[in-house]
Amino acid sequence: MAGGILKGIARHAFSRGPIELVPSVRVTREGGLDGDFRGSLKPGRNKRQVSLMEVGDWAQAMTLIGHDLPWWERRANLLVEGFDLPQTLGARIRVGAVLLEITKECDPCSRMETIAEGLRAALTPDWRGGALAQVVEGGTIAVGDAIELEQPRQGSARER
Repeated sequence: MAGGILKGIARHAFSRGPIELVPSVRVTREGGLDGDFRGSLKPGRNKRQVSLMEVGDWAQAMTLIGHDLPWWERRANLLVEGFDLPQTLGARIRVGAVLLEITKECDPCSRMETIAEGLRAALTPDWRGGALAQVVEGGTIAVGDAIELEQPRQGSARER
């Protein structure tokens, strides 16, 4: 998987709240993205602190349903381009200074149908809805930051 770039950052302060696009954000192990309600739910056990989506996957879904909606309608936190999100639980990716660990697929919910008919089905195959992650190492990220697969260090593999 080649490296890519962070194309967008979005957050929402509460469930179903308005989306705020930001050029940069602080990310912590305890709270995920500053200002995003999802990051601090279930401290230490939250498997969905950060949600990520690929530019190409959103574009493909839009083509399938015949719409041209902005990516943040998906309510994902991070939009990545030129990077194939790993579909492997435990895979680690570095976004700028921040290290994330993939915890699960971001399955599209029924709310996607209220955005556009057919959107849920268009986002369902092949992890097209994105990936969810926990924060391993915090820091500040900004649009334009590099994103790449973090290679595990020799002898540091964790048991799952």
